[in-house]
Amino acid sequence: MSKLIEQPRFSCALAAQTTVLAIPRALPIVHAGPGCASKTFRVLAEGCGNQGEGYGGGGQISSTNTGTKEVVFGGENKLRTLTENALKVLDADLFVLLSGCTSGIIGDNVVSIANEFRDEGKPVVGAETSGFTGNNYYGHELIVNSIIEQFVGNVTPKVQKGLVNVFSVVPNQDPFWRGDLEEIKRILTAIGLNVNILFGAESLGVFEWQNIPNAEFNILLSPWCGLKTVELLKRKYGTPFFHFPYLPVGGKATSLFLKKLTAFAGLDFAKVASVIRQEEDRFYEYIVGLADFMSDYRSNLPNELYVVADSEYALGITDYLVNELGLVPKGVFIDDDPPTEVLKNQIREYARNIGEDVSNVLYFEADGGKIQQKLTELIGNSKRAVVFGSSWEKLVTEKNNNMLFHVSMPIINDVILNKTYVGYKGGLKLTEEMYSGIFHRGNISKNVQTL
Repeated sequence: MSKLIEQPRFSCALAAQTTVLAIPRALPIVHAGPGCASKTFRVLAEGCGNQGEGYGGGGQISSTNTGTKEVVFGGENKLRTLTENALKVLDADLFVLLSGCTSGIIGDNVVSIANEFRDEGKPVVGAETSGFTGNNYYGHELIVNSIIEQFVGNVTPKVQKGLVNVFSVVPNQDPFWRGDLEEIKRILTAIGLNVNILFGAESLGVFEWQNIPNAEFNILLSPWCGLKTVELLKRKYGTPFFHFPYLPVGGKATSLFLKKLTAFAGLDFAKVASVIRQEEDRFYEYIVGLADFMSDYRSNLPNELYVVADSEYALGITDYLVNELGLVPKGVFIDDDPPTEVLKNQIREYARNIGEDVSNVLYFEADGGKIQQKLTELIGNSKRAVVFGSSWEKLVTEKNNNMLFHVSMPIINDVILNKTYVGYKGGLKLTEEMYSGIFHRGNISKNVQTL
């Protein structure tokens, strides 16, 4: 590592075991030291809204638990034996072998072990996810690309009109990933597309992954994570991709997303326009209903916006709260550590398109201690701030009784099932929660008039 950071907002490449677990009936097999799998589970499941073990996570993850013997003599035989036994006793459609730091340092090759089993017709994939190779955004892309290369393989696409693959959030790194993917699929299905959502309860598991080459086009909803995947699919299968650089939140951004998608793919304009009109009518009918509330409580409404999140959510939330609800951006912290300056410049341009005032307060920072220090400086003595961040931002907001809403990990004092702030429904949920927050500050009751 080139430096140490305080309160990291992500984990290591091995933590992308959650990417495997997010595929229905897929299981990871970890070639790492004792505790690696369980620790990353605690970070990216318990630490992201207490999302639990699911089908085969937590303490159920198969691990070689490598020790001194494996470090000295190599651990490939132990991994081979573990995989053989896992195939006998575990009920899964896909197994992914993942390497930890120990096996990476001594040179054990999990990909070659996976190839041995795949040559026997077994559904086994390997990915070199040693923790020191990168964070779990890197690990996520690596695993997705490894499944495409090794499991989906070199096939001739049979393109199906209207079939799309969606690449977007990183499971569990985005605490709302399940709800986000459900809303994305709902919107895309409404305009007539057949959606391979790939992860979560809405996915058909391995069938969708094997169906990836047959998509008419791919959709990427992210500034940078997933870009390598859609570019791989374009090279490998000739599949074009549509790139929308953040998660659309609320009426304006979601409609813009659908309109741009329609133009890109040549979709039925009348059908999409009809869906947009229905969704917007419903969305803005609820928003108009806020008028009396906002008039009555205008002196208590927050108007200073601070966001601490990964780039796809930070940009999406900021766009909605600034351009639809009128909040003033004071600090937008991108905490997913985009790996190149080129990507950071692209994100700056996306922020500039949202608003010049947004790009002027954009910060790239993965160090939680530095984020809190800067937040404290920016907020000062204000009592009109609203912060969208993690449980750690409580240390800043409680000073002046400002409002905090959880949107990024770690989230240790919420339970998250299928919550989302994405799309039309997510925008309403965000609005509802934010304005309800003024009643949770402990000093609003004296302003309530008795009828």
